Amino acid sequence: MKIDPKTLAQHWVHAHEEDSTSGRVYRPKSFAMPPSRGRTAFELASDGSYVEHGPGPTDRRLQKAGGRWRLKGQELTLIDEAGAERRSKVVEISSDRLVLAKA
Repeated sequence: MKIDPKTLAQHWVHAHEEDSTSGRVYRPKSFAMPPSRGRTAFELASDGSYVEHGPGPTDRRLQKAGGRWRLKGQELTLIDEAGAERRSKVVEISSDRLVLAKA
């Protein structure tokens, strides 16, 4: 599967209702999802930067971390400001759905 980095470069929100035993499902921020407390999200920018979002103490979404991202084949790597890397395999990608393999 060839992945266009432009398709990845958007704000993705975890749609935990759609998760399977093998994958975590993300939808674009604009996607109509049912209400849920504590959704996590990340935003991949076309310049190679990323920002993570998560629930804050009052359930409002807060920016949690950031750094750089890269794509090599099907492997998405998030590199935080300290240089720590997290890798995920992209199982499925379209303009309105991203599935990352569970570790």
